[in-house]
Amino acid sequence: MKAPSVYLHALGMINALGGDLAHIVPALAAAQSPGMASAHTGIGEAFVGSVLAPLDLAPSAELARYDCRNNRLLLAALTQIAPAVDVARERYGAHRIGVVLGTSTSGIEAAEAAFVYQAQAGCLPANFNYRQMEIGTAAPFAAAALGVHGPAFTISTACTSSAKAFASARRLLQLQLCDAVVVGGVDSLCELTVQGFASLESTSAVRTNPMSRNRCGINVGEGAAVFLMSRDEAPVRLAGVGESSDAHHISAPDPQGVGGELALREALAEAGVAPSAIGYVNLHATATRKNDEMEAGLMARVFPEGVAASGTKPLTGHQLGAAGATELGFAWLTLSRDDVPLPRHVWDGEADPSLPVLDLVETGRFLPRGVDSQYVMSNSFAFGGSNVSLILAR
Repeated sequence: MKAPSVYLHALGMINALGGDLAHIVPALAAAQSPGMASAHTGIGEAFVGSVLAPLDLAPSAELARYDCRNNRLLLAALTQIAPAVDVARERYGAHRIGVVLGTSTSGIEAAEAAFVYQAQAGCLPANFNYRQMEIGTAAPFAAAALGVHGPAFTISTACTSSAKAFASARRLLQLQLCDAVVVGGVDSLCELTVQGFASLESTSAVRTNPMSRNRCGINVGEGAAVFLMSRDEAPVRLAGVGESSDAHHISAPDPQGVGGELALREALAEAGVAPSAIGYVNLHATATRKNDEMEAGLMARVFPEGVAASGTKPLTGHQLGAAGATELGFAWLTLSRDDVPLPRHVWDGEADPSLPVLDLVETGRFLPRGVDSQYVMSNSFAFGGSNVSLILAR
């Protein structure tokens, strides 16, 4: 029996582009991101993607124990889809709505601040709670904030965390364990990630420059993106999911991109389409030497005729556990709204001659309109060889 289709409904998002879709959509179209700037960190000045929008406190005493910047970012995104969740809860019951979220840092920033306080005062601050930093906190916090009681769990697989959340959420729906699932990811800036990537010599002191001969690393970013997913028909369907694990190295990708290519081809096979059917690909495009080399190679093999593509991390920073959901959100916007162009590939325009030539979106382009169906893809690759490819269909 064929598994039922699943659809992506309401989207909530916050990142360096803006605090909600009303601000993010025009900023994305203009390729202007107010949150991308130099900031002082424990390693000195670093170029990062910060959320500038104000963040609300936890809305109740019950949620106060979870209160930290990471969960405030998550709450900002959840609030945007709360009306759609309310409708689903009334229709199906709170126990039939699940939550699957990806994160890489959770509330580690809260723990960092607490330990600084402890070093000075000799005790942890009164408002510090372990739940703020626990890696699995995001999903139970979201479930409590939305008043839903279905399965709730958090996935942490580094930079594929929130991309893998969509595969897990789809399984909950296809197995009839849920009737709707809140799915996405969240991560906040913290010294652990900024200094950690700096120790790997993977950070750039200026705006990240993917696919360029001058690329020199990532800008760490923060943000959240969440969808409501269900079996109810909607304009945009999750058509294909491809997952693989090549385990080539703890932090470096397989230079040949074998596992990544498997993920892309599996997603295409699931969607039942040829590569030529894909109208746009959101690249992982970290602007590290090795990732871009690996990704450009596999893109050239999977799409020998070319495909419009861009890497959007110069506009958001690399949001790690939230990157997959955010970039799928950008792809969803290009399908669901006629006024949203393909995201631009922001770089210096100096192609690396050692890489295959890709069709990078540098000017305002839109997906073709007036066709029966349209497909877009979003790819994520992570430490440890975790690879995920997601395809959406309109």
